[in-house]
This record gives sequence, C-alpha cells and structure tokens, in this order.
Amino acid sequence: MPLDAIYLSALTGELREKIQGGRIDKVQQPERDMLIISLRSNGENLRLLLTAGTGRARVQLTESSFENPAEPPMFCMLMRKHLVGARIVSLYQPDWERMLIIELESRDEMGFASHKKLVVEMIGRSSNLILVDGDGRIIDCMRRMDFAGDALRRMLPGMIYRLPPKQAKAVLMDTDSRQRRDMIAAADRSQCMDKWLLGSFSGLSPLVCRELSFRCSGSFDTLPELLDAFVDTVHAGELRPYIMYEDEKPIDFSFMGIGQYGETVNCREEKSFSGLLDSFYSQRDRAEQQRRRSHQLYKTVRTLRDRMQRKLAGQSEELRRTEERDEVRKKAELVTANIYRIKRGDRLLRCQDYYDPEGGDIEIELDPLKTPQQNAAVLFKEYNKLKAARSHLTDLIAQGESQLDYLNSVLEMLSLAESEKDISDIRRELLETGYIRQPSGSKPNRLKAQAPLRFVTDDGYEVLAGRSNLQNDQLTTKLSRRTDYWFHTQKVHGSHVILRCNDTEPTPLAISQAAVIAAYYSQGREGGKIPVDYTMVRFVRKPSGAMPGKVIYTDYRTIAVQADEILIKRLAK
Repeated sequence: MPLDAIYLSALTGELREKIQGGRIDKVQQPERDMLIISLRSNGENLRLLLTAGTGRARVQLTESSFENPAEPPMFCMLMRKHLVGARIVSLYQPDWERMLIIELESRDEMGFASHKKLVVEMIGRSSNLILVDGDGRIIDCMRRMDFAGDALRRMLPGMIYRLPPKQAKAVLMDTDSRQRRDMIAAADRSQCMDKWLLGSFSGLSPLVCRELSFRCSGSFDTLPELLDAFVDTVHAGELRPYIMYEDEKPIDFSFMGIGQYGETVNCREEKSFSGLLDSFYSQRDRAEQQRRRSHQLYKTVRTLRDRMQRKLAGQSEELRRTEERDEVRKKAELVTANIYRIKRGDRLLRCQDYYDPEGGDIEIELDPLKTPQQNAAVLFKEYNKLKAARSHLTDLIAQGESQLDYLNSVLEMLSLAESEKDISDIRRELLETGYIRQPSGSKPNRLKAQAPLRFVTDDGYEVLAGRSNLQNDQLTTKLSRRTDYWFHTQKVHGSHVILRCNDTEPTPLAISQAAVIAAYYSQGREGGKIPVDYTMVRFVRKPSGAMPGKVIYTDYRTIAVQADEILIKRLAK
C-alpha cells in the first residue's frame, strides 16, 4: 500500500527522535529514484533511505545494503555538494499531507550559514525529492516537471517551490466531533461506508477506511463514536506498526491492527515504523530490481531457448519421416526386380509384393521422364538419404536437447540471481560459451568473477553454492575435495552445493542444512518438499564435451527437504 498520512505522522515522530540533530556524512544514489543518506546522530551511524518511486515512495531508516553504480548520477553529485556536512535541524509533516520536510543547516563555500530544505513528496505518480534553498527556490529535484505540467507546480531549478494544492476533502484529523457528526448525518447511507469515508476525508487510505467500516459493521449509527476514538488515538500518538502476512509473504502494513481479513491474514506487530518499512520493501524491491536488471539478458536467453525448441520440433518431425526409409528401400528393390516389365513413359508399376506374407499386389509410382533403371536409382538414393539423415538427426537432437537443458538452467540461474554481480557472472558465462556476443564498440566486462555463495552450518561445516553454471563446474571439479559431499536437486535445475567435510563423516544436521541450501537455490524453491540427491564428490564427473553445469553422478542418496529462507539468511556468511 502507499504510505498514508497517519502512518507518516507516526514515522515522522520516530525519525525525529533518531536523526534530528544528526550530521550527514555521505550521500549515495543506488537507483534512479532512491537516495541513501549516511549520518551520525546520538552516537549512532544511521542510514536514511528516501525514495520517490511510484507505489513505493517513502522515508525510513534502513539496514539493507544497496549496490551503487560505477559512476554516481549528476543528481547524486549535486546532493553531495549541498548535503554532506549539513546538520538536520528539524523534520515535520505539513498539514497531514503525504510529505516530509527535512530542514538542514550547513556552511556555504564562503563559510556563511546556509539553510536548506529537503522535501520528500510521496504522492503517487507525482512523488518527488526536491532540494530547496533558504529563499524557497528549487536547487534541483529528482523529477523535473517542465512547462507541460501544472503552471503552479513546475519543478525546475531556480523556480519558487510551492506546496501541492490541498484536496477539496476535509482533513479528518483537523475536524472536531461536531463537524464529523454533521457530515455523517448528511451522508448518503445507500453508499458503502468505506467508499463514503474515502470520498469525504483526506488522510485515510482505502485499507483504513475498510477497517473502520469493518469495526462498526458498516453501520453509520455507530460511526461517530468510532471516529471520535480513532482521532483521539491518532492525536495521542498511540499508534503501533503492524505488517500483514499471507502464506508468510508480506502483503500490506498499517499503523493499527487489521481484522477485516479474519484468519486468512496474519497481522503482526513490528518493533518500529521504520523497521517495518525496511522489512516490507526490502524483499519486494530486491526482486523488482533484479527483474529490471536481468530483463534484457533474460529476454535474450529466452529467445535462444524458444528458437532451440522450434528447431528441435522441426528436427523431430524430420526424424519421424525417416521411419519411411524401409518402405522406400522395398519399393526400390521391387522396381529393380520388375525392371523388365517397365517401359519408358510408364507412370505406375503394379506387381506382386513378395515382402507381403500373403503375396498381395502393390502399386509404385514412377517418373515417366526417367528410364526404369533411373527410377530404381532415384528410390535407392532416397533410401540412402533417409538412412543417413536418421543418424545425423539423432545426433543433432541429442545436442539440441543438451543445449535446451542448458539454456533452461541459465534462465533458472537468472531468476535466482541476487545481485548485479551475479548477473554479470551469467553474462560472462554466455559470452564464453558463445551464446551471446560482445556488442561492437563496447569494452569487455573486466569485473572479477565472484566467489561461490558461502554458508556455515549450525555445527560448523562450511557449505559452498555456485552462482552460475561455470561456477558450478569450477566448484565441483576444481574447488572441492574428493571426500567432500555434493548436493543437487533431483530432476530440476539448481546450484551445485558442496559440503566441505575435511576428510570426516558429516553430521546429519550438516547434511540436512546443505540439502536445504540446494533446495533454496533451485527451480523448486517455491514448492513444498523437494528431493535432493547427495553423494561424495569422487562419484561426480563431467562428461567430455558436456554443457556447463552438466554432470553425472552415482552412489547417491536422497533426502526430501523444503527451502527455508530464514535458515538461509542465518547460515549465510
């Protein structure tokens, strides 16, 4: 859900206690619409996240890590110039709007005191991040709005900054009990209560309107008392951060307990408003960022995969036609045996089929422009061609199926990629295997390949997992010892996982947790229990000429486990 005004008011109070008076040390811009401000406040090092992304605009303290671009954007450079070294004087939310204004105090190039405001507007598609000087003029903004927009809300450097126009609706928190009762008395009671609340008051989200309607069973008669209590609670600051889970996936959040979903949704209270946002958005944003980053590469590999599927379908059809070769050979031999009966210009040969146990007749079409000997030669040539094609097509289909399996494994690795470096490793793999080419004029990616994912089991065993097919090969054939244990999901694509045993017999706990890691980094991550095969590395080998990541193994055992993200995060090192 978008951050609503009441949640923002609670968040503002929480942030005020944490960062007011703090000094800014660093500014980073990991994404186009996101800014990370590192600061020192009350003896703590904190990181303030500000984002103006549509549908995810917010301000919060964060403990999540973000990858920064190799070259900082111009907006980031400007923010560094004006913000680094500044002190946060105050934070406030104007008029119950979905806005936060951070007042800053610093020194300019001449050493004089300089006052600025960092304005975060969290208003749907109009969300923006604006830096304003002491005279109220815009220094710059994350999203510039030129003269095609609202004349009063042009966002360009040098222009006067103006607050967004107020809505025509009444602000619920600024109304008194009598005003609310008068509005309720005049309400159209044929309308759903949540729709009426949303259309009558600003500052309320659809979720909160539905919850208020749920709590008074949709009755307008009990709504005045409920709104009185609700407004008193908000003004008193008696708000708590709640996050809603469905099947252990976060789906929504609020400043109050939500009961409208019944038992289908689990509503849990979090420790802080800022921590709730960090938890709620980190997983969703990470998945969205990876989707955007890997989209082009994923599209390329998917096109290659689809092309290979069509090619295999065509080859399979050709292979099916080669099943007619014996019939062609039979006709060629019958023409040869009856060549004395054929005259040049005949279009049809009717003769006894001595291959038929019942001795029936058969009709064979002839080319009237060819001699009897030439007709026989053509049939023998077609037979030899079909015979050779069968052998050739069988090899081509085997190679194609291997390549198709490899491309499917690359698509799975892309879906499991957790960072830009993971995607770069997969791109490098595709370049090395010849599936994609380096664009002309571009420099090769010189980033050093990453180390495998590393984990430590609860009883101290080291576990490594490959990030790409090339790394899977290296991990299994080069980095592991013959007495280590190798894990892989059964019959589905996934990472090669190595349990390092140091010539000892691993514990059942280590085997179980290594299997969970293999299940998590596999195509079966989202399913229930999945079988994982494991064996000693000495029983795993890579066939000559096999595609990256392809191995065969023997002497294995199987364990059924379920992917567990909480365990993975705890064991990761």
